[in-house]
Amino acid sequence: MVWSPTLRRSLGLLLVAAVLAGCASAPVQPWERGRLARRDMRWDPDPLKAAIDSHTYFSKEGTTGAIGAAGGGCGCN
Repeated sequence: MVWSPTLRRSLGLLLVAAVLAGCASAPVQPWERGRLARRDMRWDPDPLKAAIDSHTYFSKEGTTGAIGAAGGGCGCN
C-alpha cells in the first residue's frame, strides 16, 4: 500500500494531537485534595513494608536501587 504525502501528514498531525490531548490534565480542585491525601491513595501505603521490600531487593540483586549502599549479592548485609 502506498501512502500519499497528504495522508501521511494528516495521520502525523492526528497522532500528535492525540498525544497532546492525552497529556493534558485539569488542576486538582480544593475539594478533591482530601481524597487524594488519603493513606490508600499513596504509591506505597505501607512505608515500612516498602522499605523492607527495597532492602531485600538490593541485598539479593547486589545493586543499590538508588538508595543505601550496595550489597554483595549474597543477602548478608
